[in-house]
Amino acid sequence: MVTRVDSHIVAAQLVAAEGVAAPGYRGRFAPSPTGALHFGSLAAALGSYADARAAGGEWLLRMEDVDRQRERRGAADAILRTLEAFGFQWDGEVLYQSQRDPAYAAALEALQRADLVYPCCCTRKEVQAMGRSGPEGVVYPGTCRVGPRFARARYALRLRVPQREAVAQDLRRGAVRQHLGREVGDFVLRRVDGLFAYQLAVVVDDAEQGVTHVVRGADLLLSTPRQVYLQQLLGYASPWYLHLPLALDAAGRKLSKQDAAAPVDPARPLPALLQAWRFLGQAPPPTEIGDAAGFWAWAEARWERRRLPM
Repeated sequence: MVTRVDSHIVAAQLVAAEGVAAPGYRGRFAPSPTGALHFGSLAAALGSYADARAAGGEWLLRMEDVDRQRERRGAADAILRTLEAFGFQWDGEVLYQSQRDPAYAAALEALQRADLVYPCCCTRKEVQAMGRSGPEGVVYPGTCRVGPRFARARYALRLRVPQREAVAQDLRRGAVRQHLGREVGDFVLRRVDGLFAYQLAVVVDDAEQGVTHVVRGADLLLSTPRQVYLQQLLGYASPWYLHLPLALDAAGRKLSKQDAAAPVDPARPLPALLQAWRFLGQAPPPTEIGDAAGFWAWAEARWERRRLPM
């Protein structure tokens, strides 16, 4: 039986991370099917794909459709068709998070057996009223840590976090530090509606797919330390991380499907590919490139991380 020592010695070895020790480079792109692929998502896809192919590695594709309520009907297929039109070629079959509940449940059960998870009956409004501001919103104050404060039939499941720093390593930014107790608080692993939270799902999927490098947008930079912490709890190896600059709109907001960012045009892939390549600070391509296939034939060997804007 695994017991908790202080508040952070954890459930290592309770879940086997099959495939974690995959040799070489294995990257992935994991869009959410909440709308059409826009320029910001294209830049993230290009960065992750070019980094993998430049290293002679694999590139996996995962649909992060764990949040069924936000998914837009037909969006997943539309994203796949758009990526194909832009010349992306992924290795293996597409993984859908909506089909992965048993794997997430097994990881959650391991954490529960180690007494690292507790039920929380607080509503979002109550958390907003009781919590304090942190780098990514309201920090949960631990209201239900010693037992549910309210007698309610529905509840979320939260992870107990320690009063210490978690550290993630980014290939461009170096150490990314986050004090879990002060800056994050006990975070949700399974929502009140029964859906598994992104933080748990992404950690389990990266481990079981043997992902060695996660190249993604900088909007997820502050999620990385808590994901590394979860990896440690579950006995998973941590991948390398590289966070790309974000594409912003005229108001300085990240381009997103929720804000109806304009989709890229699958019928005209080359202009958008060239724009994304320039956005990521890469060396200008020759003018004679005429199509997406020609772009990739030139670009895959010329990707340079050092050129990425910070």
